[in-house]
Amino acid sequence: MKTIYILLTRSGTLLSNLVYTFTGANYTHASIAFDEDLSCLYSSTRKNGYTMFPAGPSREYLNRGVFKLRGDAPCALYALKVSEEAYCRAKRRADHMMAHGRLYRFNTLGLILCGLHIRWNRRRHYFCSQFVSEVLEKSGSMELPKHSTLMHPNDYTRLEGLECLYQGQLNELPQRQKMDLGQEETVVSVYLGLMLGFAKDRVRRFF
Repeated sequence: MKTIYILLTRSGTLLSNLVYTFTGANYTHASIAFDEDLSCLYSSTRKNGYTMFPAGPSREYLNRGVFKLRGDAPCALYALKVSEEAYCRAKRRADHMMAHGRLYRFNTLGLILCGLHIRWNRRRHYFCSQFVSEVLEKSGSMELPKHSTLMHPNDYTRLEGLECLYQGQLNELPQRQKMDLGQEETVVSVYLGLMLGFAKDRVRRFF
């Protein structure tokens, strides 16, 4: 048997706060990982780790981006025992979507309709919990109680077969505490750095 990990968070970003306002859910984001150290997580989210867009299937890291800046975010870590075959299929599918990220987009409209309990499947468009749900279901790792386009991050707290390993603040998650967080960043310094990088990229393209 192998283990797949599901991390649920509520980061406090603009999108997270909007979802929380309308749903009151403890968790507004879902990620999936394939190693106990959570060295790399997969989801459909912001691609550069900080700004809301561009967004789509992306790798996430606990010591970078929003996860680094929002250490006080509430989170929960769940473990799912699966067969080795299901594990390999799930990881292969997640890696494939990362490698071909340019083909996929964030499912903004689907996220809104999910909040309204309206099923709407758009090809190659995913929001976070839809992404996690499809990876799990299409790999044969588990059967979902509803269609992937209707799955909320909070739904995973109620699914049978998932073992809760941790619940609390992100900065107290054992796997994150073992990581090197590097130099402390502030929201202002991060966005100034992103703006500078964007400006340099534009200058290079111009010349």
